Amino acid sequence: MTSANVLICDFVGLRFGVDGNPDHSEVKAHIEAKDGVFHQTGVGGAGPLDPGKLHFFYLPQLSTREELLAEAGDGRYDAVIAAATFIPAETRFRLGGVRIGAGTGNMGSASWGGGSGEGGEAPLMNTPGINSRATAQMAMKALLKVRPDLPVDRLNALVASGRFDTGKDLPQYPTEKLEGKKLAVIGYGNIGREFARLGQAFGMRVAIHARPRHRKWIELEGFDYAATMVDAARDADVLSVHLGLGAFDAGQQRYANAGLIGDEVLSALNHGAVLINYDRGELVDVVALERALGSGRVSHAAIDADLFTGGETLSGPMLPYLGLVERYRERLELLPHAAADTDHPSRVAGAKQAVDQIFAAVVEHRVYNLKGSLPPGFVDMGAKVPPGIGGISPRHLTTLAEDQSAVADLARSSALVAAFWERILAASAEERSALIAAGGEAFAEAANRLSTLLRTHHLSGPFASERT
Repeated sequence: MTSANVLICDFVGLRFGVDGNPDHSEVKAHIEAKDGVFHQTGVGGAGPLDPGKLHFFYLPQLSTREELLAEAGDGRYDAVIAAATFIPAETRFRLGGVRIGAGTGNMGSASWGGGSGEGGEAPLMNTPGINSRATAQMAMKALLKVRPDLPVDRLNALVASGRFDTGKDLPQYPTEKLEGKKLAVIGYGNIGREFARLGQAFGMRVAIHARPRHRKWIELEGFDYAATMVDAARDADVLSVHLGLGAFDAGQQRYANAGLIGDEVLSALNHGAVLINYDRGELVDVVALERALGSGRVSHAAIDADLFTGGETLSGPMLPYLGLVERYRERLELLPHAAADTDHPSRVAGAKQAVDQIFAAVVEHRVYNLKGSLPPGFVDMGAKVPPGIGGISPRHLTTLAEDQSAVADLARSSALVAAFWERILAASAEERSALIAAGGEAFAEAANRLSTLLRTHHLSGPFASERT
């Protein structure tokens, strides 16, 4: 029988319950359904523990380095689940850790080699894709607040007070639609791809910079591939960053991708462009951004990054941006890394998946969504993401293949679409008009049906091979 103590040091629900606190009941029930035990206390206050079970200790109030070291610096917990809380290097978790969300920069325990997951005795995992859509939607909301730049609040006030004549006054408020504008997306991960798809839905021309191995899939999805960040940014009206911090260089005391969005990239943008960084604050060179705001190259910047308070001291990657507020307040939107972390369903889904991954790692030594190196004694099971996130996987196709009705619908609609175009290819120019007249409506029905089926069953995006 396997037993382990698991620390949960972040909220696993964000909607307030009847007691006035964030509701953790869904995750508690999920743990208990798996025959685990949920404690609203630390291991020191739990009393005798039932052997042969996984015990989860819910302490979301832990936040400071001192608090984490006092609770988990002596190895009393075998694993940890966190979201935004920074896990110090000196904390010890011999069986692993899971970060709810995509990044792992806050998972600093030396048990897995810090935030990169390289080295150590335990596996580092995350739950990628859980909050990808929430983050992408919030990034799009940031864009829509300023583009199209129609002064909605002012017009509302004028209309409400009866001080607007549509025929006479409307020409004083010209604007431009997003359709036809260029959106540059840096990164083709889960969030970057979701944001690119939103831009595409608005009729924007989307250019994505990513590693060359992604080029085929980027172009197959109808995006333009950009070999460099500057190529992506050139003549773009919007630039959105979705890269991640990269590896941490202990010698330089900086992340590999820190400051990548600097003068060269920003100067390639169209004058008056919008910058969105809902990834990591460190990715943008703030001094370069100040120059771009001053010149008007960037008209508006939306940043979502951590900000921490310790007594009277502020810290975190948002801190450098605060120096821009006095001069550019009206052209900045600063959020405290809240784009994904305030959505209750996403947090619950991520926490449940983190619990599942802890069970798999502790009980079966199987690791899903590994970050960094695989420690001895564990098996890498590859990626596990929600349907439609990250593209098409063998696991997803295998599951879909068991749904005979869905497979039959896909086969039938695909065959009808293919047969129509095969007849067109084989026909002479004189015969095509008759074929289109006779079969055009049936083709349109099948094409729309197929499009709906592909969307419903999440059959778009890159093919993501899985390790077993």
